[in-house]
Amino acid sequence: MVITSSPSSSHATFFAGPVLMAALFLGACSSQAEGDGSGVTIRTLSTHREHVSGGDVLVEITVEPGVGAPEVQVDGSEVTSAFHEDLERPGRWTGLLTGLPQGASEVVARHGASAATIPITNFPATGPIVSGPHQTPFICQTDTFTLPDGDDLGPPLDENCTAPERVTYLYLADGEAALTPLPDPTMLPSDVAQVTTLAGATVPFVVRVETGSVNRGIYQSAVLHDPTREQAPTPFQPLRGWNRRLIAVEGFGCPGGWYIQGGAQGNLSMADADFSLLNLDRLREGYALFANTLHHASNNCNAVLASEAAMMSKERFIETHGLPDFTVSAGCSGGSYGSAQPADRVSGLFDGVLISCTFPDPLSIALSGSDGHLLSHYWSETDPHGFTDEQKVAVTGYKGMRAFMDAANQAGRTDPVPGRVDVEGYRSAAWNSVVPEAIRYHPTDNPDGARPTVYDVAANIYGSDPATGFALRPFDNVGVQYGLGAMNSGVISVNQFLDLNEGVGGYDQDANYVSGRSEGDPGAMERAYRSGLQTVGNGGLASIPVFDFTGIYNDDGGYHYQWFHFALRERMLAANGGTENHVMWRGNPVPFQPTWDAFVDWVSAYVSDQGPGSQREKVIRNRPPEAVDGCWSDDATFVQEVQTLGREGTTACNALFPSWTFPRHVAGGPLAANVLKCALEQPSRDAYSVAFSDDQWLRLQAIFPDGVCDWSARGVGQVGVTVDGSFGPSPANRIG
Repeated sequence: MVITSSPSSSHATFFAGPVLMAALFLGACSSQAEGDGSGVTIRTLSTHREHVSGGDVLVEITVEPGVGAPEVQVDGSEVTSAFHEDLERPGRWTGLLTGLPQGASEVVARHGASAATIPITNFPATGPIVSGPHQTPFICQTDTFTLPDGDDLGPPLDENCTAPERVTYLYLADGEAALTPLPDPTMLPSDVAQVTTLAGATVPFVVRVETGSVNRGIYQSAVLHDPTREQAPTPFQPLRGWNRRLIAVEGFGCPGGWYIQGGAQGNLSMADADFSLLNLDRLREGYALFANTLHHASNNCNAVLASEAAMMSKERFIETHGLPDFTVSAGCSGGSYGSAQPADRVSGLFDGVLISCTFPDPLSIALSGSDGHLLSHYWSETDPHGFTDEQKVAVTGYKGMRAFMDAANQAGRTDPVPGRVDVEGYRSAAWNSVVPEAIRYHPTDNPDGARPTVYDVAANIYGSDPATGFALRPFDNVGVQYGLGAMNSGVISVNQFLDLNEGVGGYDQDANYVSGRSEGDPGAMERAYRSGLQTVGNGGLASIPVFDFTGIYNDDGGYHYQWFHFALRERMLAANGGTENHVMWRGNPVPFQPTWDAFVDWVSAYVSDQGPGSQREKVIRNRPPEAVDGCWSDDATFVQEVQTLGREGTTACNALFPSWTFPRHVAGGPLAANVLKCALEQPSRDAYSVAFSDDQWLRLQAIFPDGVCDWSARGVGQVGVTVDGSFGPSPANRIG
């Protein structure tokens, strides 16, 4: 184990690659093509031109077919020999440039009297690019990261947790259900299974697993490759067993995802929907899969850093293997926001997301937990009128007390103080065991230690308090009328409502209870939206298929509640004016294959559409007939209907899968749970369904001297995500 943080760099030389075979560019993170309008254009294919990493970038130059090769220079150096024409797409010339210096370079392509120029900015393979300064402290785990053959990566090569690149080969024997290490990569075993991919290639079931480091995380990719008959991977000649489709492997949830490199990749394991790096069904079909430990929320609960890791890892894959026809991400729970958040904030990263056990983002879990924790504290410590369990449930919105307490205890993600004794099941300062006690925060014993919260792990985004160094917090409950719906429906009395709102209080920076309401930092709240830490939906999610199926859920407890699914849909509706690119299935069909097939058919159809219209228009018009809202009453019966949040008496699916809400929704807030700080208005007696006495009305005004939440107005500082936004060092789309 190594604790480190500082960046490093390396250089290579320009590389002249062989001919690029037919490779339809559809899903890579490409820059806008640029030229002078007279017949020459340039674009980067493996990543955005502002976000090149490791000194390598795949570049495409387009000229008129049949007029010969363009002349290409980088910073005045001739690199024409690196470019070769794609014989199946005349006029397209592609080359892999390597050895780019750190910082700015200029690529110039000339053909006759025509020319085009684009700037390129290169960053170290260790990052950062857009996530701000490296996290400190940071725990290297290369020496405990287990490879498929049982070996580990060994000690890190430098203070940036760099891992030596390793290639491991596995194979599937006839009649076996698991991959085993290939004894000799120069000779195939006699019992190796054969497989025919979706692209029609019949190849031995031999899998190449590449492991290395990207962005201080541990990167891996897996794809069918026969090393005895094929050359090593190249971006110019796709492997026979690759169907030209790429899947990002996701992880699970946040608690403990602080300041570590990660000792394992993530996966979605649910029945036969296992999206591990070595998913046999997907590999058998010819898919390639990739992952990065920092794109796994249990290692890293900072969505900006996670999206950077995914972006750089995809770049690495493309520069090794070539362009995919499309890239999708699939994940459950933490993998749902590991899919949705990067998709929204990084343009072109994913061409579709298949999500289940859905949360919009980890912030939504933490904020709703913070509301619930205040309520549980009030009822255990103050509560002069003795709320019954039925009344408490009505105030919280959840199905029952167990569900409420499980949700409230998620406030532990915001609590840096170790060993806080609160209610049953509460866990503050949840650390991964690899983090040494000596560097962990304690308010008195180690006040300068690392703080294990969703806020502090993203201090680059939220900003820091100059007095304490702690991350600024977006939690705000000024004007929130807890229990409003319960009072209006007559479940609690006016006096109970007033007592509750008078005594509920807020938190300080250490998550200690305070008597006054919490005021979120305005800059932190705006940056939460702009960064995508609070998923908005106006970025990449506006123009890709978003396929949401139930996965894990239990509205009786466990905090995987259905309202989170609807919250994400409501955010997309608010951001885009419609949700035609979002499909929701409730219930889990067995086998999983129909879900996967409906999703990938949708993605494949729209990325192949060369017709007119925006990407969003193509997504909507290519949605297949089976990709429609509905629920599964059993493994074989699909009930087609628009999915809504509700219970018995509303729809057939709501009778099968009734759903509940959360405290701020009962307080009048939107189902989208997307308002960090509400606008305020003076209360009006006409706004309530119950009568207040004059004394009660005066008391209400005293409790809310600045007004109550006006949920019809836009939230304070509520803005859209800045697509491809940067917190440094990249100056492109810089967010202040």
